Amino acid sequence: MFVQLESRRRARPPWATILLVAACVVMFLWIASEPAEGRGRLLTVWGTVPTTLLDTQVPWLTQLTELRFARLVTALFIHADWIHLTTNLLFLVIFGVPAERALGAGRFLLLFILGGALANFAGALTLAATNSPIIGSSGAVSSVVGAYLALYPRARLGLVLPLGFFLEFVRVPASLLIGFWALLQVLFTFVGPAFGAVAWWTHIAGFFLGIVLALLWKPGIARRARA
Repeated sequence: MFVQLESRRRARPPWATILLVAACVVMFLWIASEPAEGRGRLLTVWGTVPTTLLDTQVPWLTQLTELRFARLVTALFIHADWIHLTTNLLFLVIFGVPAERALGAGRFLLLFILGGALANFAGALTLAATNSPIIGSSGAVSSVVGAYLALYPRARLGLVLPLGFFLEFVRVPASLLIGFWALLQVLFTFVGPAFGAVAWWTHIAGFFLGIVLALLWKPGIARRARA
């Protein structure tokens, strides 16, 4: 478990992060309230199904009217279970709150949606023959983590380590923890099937997209801070 240790000036509430968390929770409760058959149908309809998204036999007009590319976005708010949901939301809150305060709510929402959608598209390309839907905000949250690293390369995180009957609180460079996490994502692309059906490439793509977007926005963030 780790917590943010960075000092901050007084700022507006991170309403974009709160909005995204609420949207994910509401969507999860709605889908969970459906019978098993209905849940499977909703995941297929609103998730990113690679074989459906990349079906070149379907005319572009049909693709547009059926909102197939919009499912790259809707899939971000759908989660398979409580563990899937809470893990993503935990990372979103830890890294999203400081990232939103630096970027502003508008850029932060764009980061989450654009980064997540493109990450899902990258995942679909790597799983082109798969009929199972790609769901969850993992790609979008990975974009937030990447943006955080680019915005706060020298930040430190508090890490709580269980040592026997005691908990030890240590400060660790965020770049070290995030780098270790990113390395795990790369390793899991090779051994991923042993750890369940996870689109690991969405994490990697989202992470690097977040870094790129944050670096592109840094001049605007600096002007915003001066203003």
